[in-house]
Amino acid sequence: MTTTLLTPAPAAAPAGPARTASAVLALALVEGRRLLLSVPVLVALAACTAWTVWHTPAFQDGHPALQDADRATQDAPLLLALAVLLAVNRAVLRSRHRDTERHFAVLALGPGARTAAHALSLLPVTLVTALGVLAHFGYEALRPDAVGHGSPAELLTGPLTVLLFGTFGVLLARLLPSAVAAPVAVVLFFLVFVGGAMPDGGGTPDTRWLAPVVTESGPLTLPSDLLARPAAWHALYLAALALTLALLAVVRAGGGRPVTLGALAVAAALAVTGGTIQTGAVPADVVAARERATLTPEKEQSCARRSGVTYCAFPEWTSRTGRWAAVADQVRAVAGGTAHDRPLLVRQRVEARYGLGSDPYLPSLTAPHQVTVGTEWGGNRVPEFAVDVAGVLVAGDEAKAGRICDGRAVTVMWLALSGLPDPVQALRDVRLDDSATGSAIVLSQTEPHSMTEAQTEVVRALLDRPRAEVAAKVKAHWTELTTAKVTAAQAASLLGMPTPKGDDGCDV
Repeated sequence: MTTTLLTPAPAAAPAGPARTASAVLALALVEGRRLLLSVPVLVALAACTAWTVWHTPAFQDGHPALQDADRATQDAPLLLALAVLLAVNRAVLRSRHRDTERHFAVLALGPGARTAAHALSLLPVTLVTALGVLAHFGYEALRPDAVGHGSPAELLTGPLTVLLFGTFGVLLARLLPSAVAAPVAVVLFFLVFVGGAMPDGGGTPDTRWLAPVVTESGPLTLPSDLLARPAAWHALYLAALALTLALLAVVRAGGGRPVTLGALAVAAALAVTGGTIQTGAVPADVVAARERATLTPEKEQSCARRSGVTYCAFPEWTSRTGRWAAVADQVRAVAGGTAHDRPLLVRQRVEARYGLGSDPYLPSLTAPHQVTVGTEWGGNRVPEFAVDVAGVLVAGDEAKAGRICDGRAVTVMWLALSGLPDPVQALRDVRLDDSATGSAIVLSQTEPHSMTEAQTEVVRALLDRPRAEVAAKVKAHWTELTTAKVTAAQAASLLGMPTPKGDDGCDV
């Protein structure tokens, strides 16, 4: 009988810090590539790209304010973040599901180091997200009529959200090593952050900022210095929270060395600091600036004169006065009497006192020959502005124009719409019900106007006639057409149109 003596293999010498770091980095690169090529991430990237490409050209009707465009980059990464959470959680649990965890015992990297590698593997997909955000914002910034200023901190929100959700997926794998935990978390997060179940968090402190994304979308565009969004503190909060979750996962996996614990304490302190400061009230100087911009905008604006009209705008919008002038000049060109050469003052106005989430209301100006223009342009804003200019030319001021309920509305609407590229579509766009027949409310930058059924008939017929032909009749009968109490039938007769059959009664 032969006896064979087997000498145990010598224990692997502990790897030094430099070798361990190199191995962690190598594993992170491999896992980062696998994460980018995983099915959930690829599907989410495709969906986010398609959504962005589809919606970006129509953002603010092609006339973007960059202080709004930077926030528009934050929604799409939420979907990608959920996919990354699911994919990285599966990657961390891969060795457990495939029963290869016991084989890792012979390697130099322990569970803590491998967990750190999975956390670092999130950096490539975070970088891809950042590149997508920059492309999205860059497209808006390069538009010919872009105004305002974007915030780098706002642009960081999307990539940091992906990083945050990814680190949560790593931590979840160490706390609950189950294949069910991540899908359940994805569903819950989708309902809360994407599905709109997150509370508004009104009041002070503003707890909305504890959520990853706070877009504050609404109908109002404010000058960038009036936003008062704590975007920099929010970016710090997201980055520090992501680091905290990653370090917690490393500690949970057994990597609780003093350096790791110290870094965890610092990261947690930064997350608490950023999270606390960002939920504070709007600074007093911003509150005062908002009030000045609302009540005394002339103190904040610069003015330029074009063809007898003075245009006053906030500093970020001065480049847009040419577009306003093009519309105003078209309206004035076909006005009769003294209105043709009447000096106007077009003033940009905004209701800023209640912040971005408010539904703005601007009362009509009572000063003669002054017209309101808002901070948005394009789409319906163009015919709305044209109607306001025409109303002031006919009635003398915005307040009187808003109370017109007689045949002068025919003159106002034809002046406003006849020079636009598609007058009939502009008529639909400027009416509340998007109609071109019947009575309707006419939208305005300030208080709405109204049109009766008979007035709509006459205007609709006039828009089908050559503009020069109608303009000659408008100028010839300007005094009669702009006299109070003129009826739609009388206006039609003066302009050579058939007598309208609809009701000409006004409820105003």
